[in-house]
Amino acid sequence: FGSLCLCGENIIANFLTTKKQRQKGFTKDYTFYILDSKINIAIFASGGGSNAEALMKYFEHHSKIRIALVVTNVETAGVIAKAEQFGIPTKYIAKKYFIDEEIISTLLSDFNINYIVLAGFLLLIPTYLIEAFEKRIFNIHPALLPAFGGKGMYGANVHTAVATAKAKITGITIHFCNAHYDEGGIIFQAACKVSETDSPEDIARHVLKLEHAYYAMTIERVILRNLVGF
Repeated sequence: FGSLCLCGENIIANFLTTKKQRQKGFTKDYTFYILDSKINIAIFASGGGSNAEALMKYFEHHSKIRIALVVTNVETAGVIAKAEQFGIPTKYIAKKYFIDEEIISTLLSDFNINYIVLAGFLLLIPTYLIEAFEKRIFNIHPALLPAFGGKGMYGANVHTAVATAKAKITGITIHFCNAHYDEGGIIFQAACKVSETDSPEDIARHVLKLEHAYYAMTIERVILRNLVGF
């Protein structure tokens, strides 16, 4: 991937070359957008993109915040198609390249990214990104941290653990990212009841409703608060 900056025109042209395009003989697909004063978010996602899609819808016509880029470590991730529906550029970056500070930092700089939002992103965020985006990387966990958190606790694994433990409540935790899984500062939590008859799939549905209801709203609140300085 790469970029061409036409600063005099106040335009950035990013050329994206997908595997399918290369197979068809294409080398460049130019996408232009006008630079403005909006806050730019990059979504990092590894899967189907349910939360990512909810974020895209929420910020699609926002006056101050925009989803400017979607980054995935899975070449076939469903989030790619969802981003394309909203006209949002996507970048596939293999896991081994996420440790390369120059590659990732250049990409985020090219798109003038101010915040990173994790939406089902399964890789541990590298230290260099944590330092560069201190308190500007959001994550959502499908349980009430510190319960049911840590390495390997994501998606269905969390809901199965909640059901096995016969927990009476579960919920979501929106938090900043640090160098450890699910240990960053908590921003917001919301809870829902768990009945004795709830399966992990039932729990997942309850929790997903909370994720869609609160993730984008909480991110918006933090960003706008930072804009006014308190």
